[in-house]
Amino acid sequence: MSSTGDRATMRDVATLAGVSLKTVSRVVNDERGVSPEVRQRVSAAVVTLGYRPNHAASTLRRRGARTGLVGALLQDLSNSFSGALLRAIEDVARENRTAVLTASIDEEVDRERDLVRDLLGRQVDGLVLMPTGRDHAYLGEELRAGPPVVFVDRPPRGLEADAVTVDNVLGARRGTEHLLAQGHRRVAGLFHLPGVLTAQDRVTGFTAAHADRGMQPDPRLVVTGVPSSVEAARVVGEMLALDDPPTAIFAGRNNLSTGAIRALAERGVQHRVALVGFDDYPLADLVDPPLTVVKQNVPRIGRAVGELLFARVAGDPSPPRHLVVEPTLVPRGSGEIPPPG
Repeated sequence: MSSTGDRATMRDVATLAGVSLKTVSRVVNDERGVSPEVRQRVSAAVVTLGYRPNHAASTLRRRGARTGLVGALLQDLSNSFSGALLRAIEDVARENRTAVLTASIDEEVDRERDLVRDLLGRQVDGLVLMPTGRDHAYLGEELRAGPPVVFVDRPPRGLEADAVTVDNVLGARRGTEHLLAQGHRRVAGLFHLPGVLTAQDRVTGFTAAHADRGMQPDPRLVVTGVPSSVEAARVVGEMLALDDPPTAIFAGRNNLSTGAIRALAERGVQHRVALVGFDDYPLADLVDPPLTVVKQNVPRIGRAVGELLFARVAGDPSPPRHLVVEPTLVPRGSGEIPPPG
């Protein structure tokens, strides 16, 4: 930041590095003609001042002009949840004559920050963020001086900002209660990375459903930090090999559900071990047996995010809002399998 407290400029960088504006421009735009020593000095000044290049400045000649672009940084665009969410956001953006620049964060904190800086440097009119990091105070200055930011799926930490999330505790509680209501007493739980708030909340709901019935889940049957469907299949295979295996499984993410389905089918027990998954996905109703899920209303979530973002872009000055969408249980067959005996 410059000595005046305003956002750092190229001139500030040039002054600190002791070079010309043209030299700073060459370094920032990765052009040739700058010695390694000077390049290093300019780069250090950029980091020290927190300078962010304005890639879109040439297109913004009018004060208050917009680029007609918003950013959407989601966790994994190959995942059906992120893909469906992006489509819903795009629909709202199209209604507002705006295009969407998007990328996957992949649960990487450094990648999140780099992508945020890149999109804000391109002067997007607003940003949707499905965060990974545990501290979003770094966005505080951007929210004061830059475009609006709306968080989705996970609320911000260390920052007051708009957010649209799902009641993950309630959803996991309902899914687990559904299995316990069938008479299951050995219910396994598969969950995503423990540092991710949605995974933490789903573990909380899973545990609370047991506690409501005066029960505690077997620690051997509760596995967190499961990153993929392949790993989920391996974990379920190990559980099924126990002397006292689970009679039901709650999978806390859609890719964990597919891994569990694969493991059950490979062992021919898909009609004997009940399964409830968190998150619906295409063809989930066509597997054998059809998958019972805790379903998030992704179109509603995406539209709420889009409408909130564009209201802010239009100048809505109201305090930050946190909208919570309630998930629903969709019984299809796999979650209604009774325990043996």
